[in-house]
Amino acid sequence: MAMVRYLLVTLFLVLAISSSVEGSTRRLRPSECSDKCQYRCSATSHKKPCLFFCNKCCAVCLCVPPGTYGNKQSCPCYNNWKTQEGRPKCP
Repeated sequence: MAMVRYLLVTLFLVLAISSSVEGSTRRLRPSECSDKCQYRCSATSHKKPCLFFCNKCCAVCLCVPPGTYGNKQSCPCYNNWKTQEGRPKCP
């Protein structure tokens, strides 16, 4: 009986951890882009261009990386979209 309880607790923890990780990288609805980009661009002094490009990238990728900077690896489409010069297009 103790073994079954241990397995159930372990399974619950694995599911809880995987759902919290998945929640940060799940596909957004287009209506969610604005709020996610507001937070993503909240720490920059260049808010207008940041919001423009973040919303453009989110509309295509349906994803915005967590946090205000970096973490782009959690959203491959967002991370891989480059300008003609090879620089990142998405903030």
